[in-house]
Amino acid sequence: MSEEKSLNFIEEIVENDLNSGKYETLVTRFPPEPNGYLHIGHAKAICLNFGLTQKYGGYTNLRFDDTNPVTEKTEYVNSQQEDIRWLGFNWKNELYASDYFDELYGFAVKLIEKGLAYVDESSADEIAALKGTPTEPGQDSPYRNRSIEENLDIFTKMKNGEFADGAYILRAKIDMASPNMLMRDPIIYRIKHAEHHRTGNKWCIYPMYDFAHGQSDSIENITHSICTLEYVSHRELYDWFIEKLEIFPSKQYEFARLNLTSTVMSKRKLLQLVNENLVNGWDDPRMPTISGLRRRGFTPKSVREFCERIGIAKRENLIELSLLEFCIREDLNKTANRVMAVLDPIKLVITNYEKGTEDLIGENNPEAEDGGGTRVIPFSNELWIEREDFMEVPAKKWFRLAPGAMVRLKFAYIVKCEDFVKDENGNVTEIHCTYIPESKSGNDTSGINVKGTIHWVSAAHAKTAEIRLYDRLFTSETPDAEEGDFKDYLNPESLTVLPNVYIEPALADADLESRYQFIRKGYFCLDRDSTVNKLVFNRTVTLKDTFKKPN
Repeated sequence: MSEEKSLNFIEEIVENDLNSGKYETLVTRFPPEPNGYLHIGHAKAICLNFGLTQKYGGYTNLRFDDTNPVTEKTEYVNSQQEDIRWLGFNWKNELYASDYFDELYGFAVKLIEKGLAYVDESSADEIAALKGTPTEPGQDSPYRNRSIEENLDIFTKMKNGEFADGAYILRAKIDMASPNMLMRDPIIYRIKHAEHHRTGNKWCIYPMYDFAHGQSDSIENITHSICTLEYVSHRELYDWFIEKLEIFPSKQYEFARLNLTSTVMSKRKLLQLVNENLVNGWDDPRMPTISGLRRRGFTPKSVREFCERIGIAKRENLIELSLLEFCIREDLNKTANRVMAVLDPIKLVITNYEKGTEDLIGENNPEAEDGGGTRVIPFSNELWIEREDFMEVPAKKWFRLAPGAMVRLKFAYIVKCEDFVKDENGNVTEIHCTYIPESKSGNDTSGINVKGTIHWVSAAHAKTAEIRLYDRLFTSETPDAEEGDFKDYLNPESLTVLPNVYIEPALADADLESRYQFIRKGYFCLDRDSTVNKLVFNRTVTLKDTFKKPN
């Protein structure tokens, strides 16, 4: 009998709340800001929020935290929706913080009327100077004791567009001596004359994240507002707003965000890479974005499995990128068809093969649950094989081709190397072999045993393709923690392009959704840059973890 999986601490909280009758329905939300593309760290939060309501019932809202019109785009909204659906999740309600701008404005007015918010015209430097330090209390703003009437009048004029950006802000009146710096009269509204991607120019004042977030949760009756650990210090403010406004008491819970080796997770830094053309867009297969992983050939199942394996914890840790690669290998091993592609070709000629061509049968995937099926592979007397599979002077325990050596051609015959041809520079250009007619795979009566098997592609039938080999984007496991600019640690070998690779003809019909194992070379998928006249394949991952850690 299998052992029941233990609950993570968020699941324990949810079960206790539901079993005690605190809530009848579990409601969570995933609230991305539409200022960039989602990355693997967001995938962890997506799997957690949607996974909880799949497990315990209830529903999850998708709410875009669109309170900063300067950085937000409809492009990002669309991409984030696509990523969530690709991961296999659906939301009940598609909502926006901007849906609540009228209601949030009303909340701000209510705080002013209660004497709990005031308009401040201090400069940013003046506010910072009065903020205090973690060990010293702050000092009151000279505008902290404006009358309620004056605050309401100025705030109305702010809303009506009568002031320039930065002229005034609205602050909550809490405690300038609080040990929690965020409670020292935080800013809750600022003036920003910018066109919003949904509300246009209706508003010129916008709520700050800390003000909009908890109230949006409350408006939607979110029972468990789950965020990452950097928001622990924000929880006190989250609760303060809800208490003073006397609205639905959503509760915030924090878990450790995902930190992954050999990459960066900051959307600001990812945007730098895109804007400075250091990568080829947000969906560059080297990027940790969900769209980049998708383009590289990762599957939704592998990403969900990765999120399940790393778990939900209260303490930050650094996860090896190799674990994510392990998850995609595990998935593709069972689902990807085996095909043959020669990345660094050298010609092999079978001098005694006189059949012209024949059709051989190859297994698609012996690891597949349904057996995988078979396909037809054309064979002829001239083949392309990998240059690395021939050695003029063989090393010890060399089991591939060399003068006088024998090897099996995958799905085909045993061949023996008789001689080879060199060009004027001393490079081997052609290998001449003879084959054993009785050694055909599946019907071998030759009695000959060989230790090596190599792949090949018939020269007469081969198609050509461009192959893009991807590796880690950074040479450092922790580029964020290194001295200097994180971009100094970009890996110059993160992309290698092979312009003319020979592939078996069946791959001419490849589609963007299919995944393939190029035998002995790794897992690959068709790239969207492909055309009718030019196929392009991306390497998703090697067959084994071959990354060499920096010294």
